Amino acid sequence: MDMTVIILIALRLSMDAFAVSISSGLTIKNLKINNTFIIAASFGLFQAVMPLLGWLAGRSLRNLITEIDHWVAFFLLSFIGCKMIYESFRLDPSRKKIDPTNLYVLLILSVATSIDALAIGISLTFLKIFIITPIIIIGAVTFSLSFAGVYVGNRFGHFSEKKLKL
Repeated sequence: MDMTVIILIALRLSMDAFAVSISSGLTIKNLKINNTFIIAASFGLFQAVMPLLGWLAGRSLRNLITEIDHWVAFFLLSFIGCKMIYESFRLDPSRKKIDPTNLYVLLILSVATSIDALAIGISLTFLKIFIITPIIIIGAVTFSLSFAGVYVGNRFGHFSEKKLKL
């Protein structure tokens, strides 16, 4: 697989983590560098581990599902898409603020933003690609964008607060 394709996959996978990082940055009032690092490291780690898990599962199941692999990917991605649509209609504005630095919340956010990476790992198995290079790139890109997202979200949130108070 070409390095450009791997980088594009990494960018695509990291977009949901980037969006959640911006939202996390918006909710944190007194942002510290270690909060930014922890959030980015969690998203980067999960984005790197999930394709590895998918790749390992795909390797063990490759012989069993080579005839239906495209359907497996279709149903996995359809499930994820339907779940996202369902959750978009369940938004409740009266919910209390969520602290993204809470370990439990951070784990849920990390898993939720990396589920699609699991399907990518399964797909990489069928392409017979060695997984080490893609997971390093996916993890590094996600870490970098998440780190920037938390910072940008925090700065933008403070900028908006000042403008709204005037």
